[in-house]
Amino acid sequence: MSNESTKIPQATAKRLPLYYRFLKNLHASGKQRVSSAELSEAVKVDSATIRRDFSYFGALGKKGYGYNVNYLLGFFRKTLDQDEVTKVALIGVGNLGTAFLNYNFLKNNNTKIEVAFDVSESRVGTSVGEVPVRHLDDLEKLIDEHHIQVVILTVPSHAAQPITDRIVKSHVKGILNFTPARLTVPSHIRIHHIDLAVELQSLVYFLKHYPS
Repeated sequence: MSNESTKIPQATAKRLPLYYRFLKNLHASGKQRVSSAELSEAVKVDSATIRRDFSYFGALGKKGYGYNVNYLLGFFRKTLDQDEVTKVALIGVGNLGTAFLNYNFLKNNNTKIEVAFDVSESRVGTSVGEVPVRHLDDLEKLIDEHHIQVVILTVPSHAAQPITDRIVKSHVKGILNFTPARLTVPSHIRIHHIDLAVELQSLVYFLKHYPS
C-alpha cells in the first residue's frame, strides 16, 4: 500500500480490498455510478463508515451523484498497489495449504504464490496448482531467489516458531499465520494471526447471543 494510505486507521485499511473487489465487479458489469448505500448493501458495511473511510482520501464522490466507478477503481488500484505483484511463499502443504495453492488468489492480480515448502517426501518435487513444492531445507535460499515478501504458514503449531525464526532472517515483510501459535517476530515484520477454530467459536457465540 502506498505511503499516503499508511496514515489511515488500520480498520479502514482492512476494508479497502473489500471495496476494491466490489468495484471490480461493478466495472465488469458496466455500471458507471454507485452510491454509498449500494456499496453498503454489497459489502455489509454501513454507509456512514464507507463515507468516513473514503473521506481519508479526499473528495472521491459528489453529494447527490455518488461515486464514479471507473475513478474509484483506478484510485484504489493505485492505493493498493494492484499494478505491483507481491510474491508469496507457502509453508506446509497439508489440506489447508493445498487448498491455498489450488486457489492461488486467482482474483487478486497483485498476489501470487511462487513456491511452497514441505518436508514430506511424497510432496517435495511435485507441483500443486502449478506451484512447485520444495523441501524446507531450501527455505532461505529460495525465499531470496524468488524475492518473496509474504509467507503463509499452514504448518503444525509446534513447528511454527522455529520456521518463523528462519523466515525473519530473510527479506520477508509479512507473515499470514494460520496456526494457533502466537508467534514472536521483530518489529519490522507484520504478522496477521488467523485461527479458524477461534473464528468458528466466535461465529457460534454471536449466533446464540446476537440473533438477527
